[in-house]
Amino acid sequence: MKKGIALILAGASATAIAVPAAAQDNSAFTGPRIEGIAGYDISKAGSDVDNDLNDEDDQSIDGFLYGVGLGYDVAVGGVVLGAEAELTDSTAKTELVDGDLENLGIAGEFETGRDIYVGARAGILAGDNALVYVKGGYTNARYNLLADDGTNTLETDLDLDGYRVGAGAEYAMTENTFFKLEYRYSNYSEGEFDFNDDDFFDDDTGESDRFDADLDRHQVVVGVGYRF
Repeated sequence: MKKGIALILAGASATAIAVPAAAQDNSAFTGPRIEGIAGYDISKAGSDVDNDLNDEDDQSIDGFLYGVGLGYDVAVGGVVLGAEAELTDSTAKTELVDGDLENLGIAGEFETGRDIYVGARAGILAGDNALVYVKGGYTNARYNLLADDGTNTLETDLDLDGYRVGAGAEYAMTENTFFKLEYRYSNYSEGEFDFNDDDFFDDDTGESDRFDADLDRHQVVVGVGYRF
């Protein structure tokens, strides 16, 4: 009888130890990963430059976001910590043919270019195969401007530096594949113009001085990836 009780207690103890360990088994979300991402992308004038008085001003552009991401995650206790990087592009653009530009005989196009992001994330398990996380880091976005007055054409790149924060959920479909849904907000507060025509500058740098900016960017993306 005593032997039987001892076996029951030993089994109960093993179970009590195993359950928390299983609850914190985040191995499905650790290691190197690669993913393709796609979603909705909108860039808007920030609060410092928003102009609500002129209805002709198109103060936002939106489109389809697409790109690739890399990352590496490790488990630290019950938390998953990771480093990540992305290279994306977007179809968001607008034609500058209204209002003052049209009156001056100038037409143009403003479009979103490539975006580079480097950052980190931290997450916790929300079930056997689900991870919820927050993220943040540095982003450098490029916007392309093409202006034409019928005689001369000016091509300019606007490079902006800022930060990104976001949150999302990731689901492990198999041991090596995953799906995720994520929202992120970016704010760009500093930038410079990159002119493709060096004749604008005596020093042939093709770059303007850095200046303050205020541009907000909102993105909702889905990702499908493979973990090695």
